[in-house]
Amino acid sequence: MKSTLKSILFATTAATLMTSTSAAAYEAGDFIFRAGPTTVSPNEDSGTVAGIPGSEVRVDDSTQLGLTLTYMYSDHIGFELLAATPFDHDISGNSVLAAVGITDIASSKQLPPTLTVNYYPAAPSSKIQPYFGAGINYTVFFDEDADSAFEAVAGSTDVELDDSWGLALRAGVDYQLSDKWALNAGLWYIDIDTEATLKTTGLGTIKVDVDIDPYVYMVGLSYKF
Repeated sequence: MKSTLKSILFATTAATLMTSTSAAAYEAGDFIFRAGPTTVSPNEDSGTVAGIPGSEVRVDDSTQLGLTLTYMYSDHIGFELLAATPFDHDISGNSVLAAVGITDIASSKQLPPTLTVNYYPAAPSSKIQPYFGAGINYTVFFDEDADSAFEAVAGSTDVELDDSWGLALRAGVDYQLSDKWALNAGLWYIDIDTEATLKTTGLGTIKVDVDIDPYVYMVGLSYKF
């Protein structure tokens, strides 16, 4: 009798643990909030500055707090919005520009809200939840400032970067720690194209087309509610 009771208790405990694991799954109607350090790493390609051959510009990396919110439309489809604290990028000249005294050119802040539709191929009860998707990005640039090193050559300068619409690709994975919490790692590739306009007192108006096209990396935590 005791043996039978032990068997029943063991089976009940095992079933409870299995149910607990299943409860950690993503299901239709869930919201998933993710947060963590996020790095925008430009893969830039630009036109020349003031017609100087080989005078392309570079855009440096920036790391800020990234935030995403996902609504699970079904067990396998989620709609995700990316937000962040403002990224701050320095824009600099390459060796050709440095040779004529132009090193740092300008700086700008940007916000890249991105909406994607993500597909979760794993079984809803799986602790490992990879996902991938695609969507659209809108990047707004603000607080543009010319660097003093550039103004020393070009004179007083006003800088403006055009906002950008573009496509975005998305991939990531969650590893469930509990019913609510998970570790997360994610990646975006975003098509960001802008035109920089520099209105200088010494060199006139300079326009430079810049394809920023960054990879965006995020590592953090997920919370389901």
